[in-house]
Amino acid sequence: MQKLIAAFADGHVVAKRNVIKIIRVPEVLVFVLISPIMFVLLFAFVFGGSIEIPGGSYKDFLMGGIFAQTVIFGATFTGAGLAEDMQKGIINRFRSLPMSQSAVVFGRTASDVIYNVASLVIMALTGLLVGWRIHNGLFSAALAFALLLLFAYAFSWIMALVGLSVPSVEVINNASFMVIFPLTFIANTFVPSDNLPEPLKTFAEWNPVSSLTQAVRELFGNIPAGTPEPTAWPLQNPVFYTFVWIVIILIVFVPLAVRRYRRAAAKG
Repeated sequence: MQKLIAAFADGHVVAKRNVIKIIRVPEVLVFVLISPIMFVLLFAFVFGGSIEIPGGSYKDFLMGGIFAQTVIFGATFTGAGLAEDMQKGIINRFRSLPMSQSAVVFGRTASDVIYNVASLVIMALTGLLVGWRIHNGLFSAALAFALLLLFAYAFSWIMALVGLSVPSVEVINNASFMVIFPLTFIANTFVPSDNLPEPLKTFAEWNPVSSLTQAVRELFGNIPAGTPEPTAWPLQNPVFYTFVWIVIILIVFVPLAVRRYRRAAAKG
């Protein structure tokens, strides 16, 4: 128990260090906040007039997908931050300190939640300005935002493992885009999955990004009345299916990332 408490305390210190870094390099945070605004405006006004949502508004439909895409892209900061620390030798400095071996990774993933919180706030405000509305009340909206943050936190552990496995920040950026783009676009994020060709439709229906998007749309009340019930089980039970994926990702990738960090530190 004492080791666990010490690990959490060390992780808190590392998380605090990363937050201070955000304050000292505000340019990074500025770009993080500009990106969601750009995506909301781009999709709302460029594609909003050409994609029809029967009985509803495309702006309401869009925001669930934008939220899901942005928090997943935000998780790449975990991988990039760890890759940068590895490249600059900061991991070796941490290794020389009397601290928990897992604290660095836990602190990194925890601090990057701040990026996603800031992105969600900016996106929500931008969405409200362009016409998006929450129809299910504040409690359901809070659950939707919590689900987004939980999924982003779980996904950041995947990026942590990748960041600890690649030689440079440039590689993590390229690798993450190769994974995240198919996941976020072969989904129901920006168009209904029924519009996709059959093989892509099946992938989209079982894609956890689709269930996350569907879940937040339901919680925000952004699914028009009279919309046909989805035929795929994940989209019929999106909150449960998304939560199952969160648990699976954490169970698999937390120990893998911590083990990879220990190996990397030992080599240093």
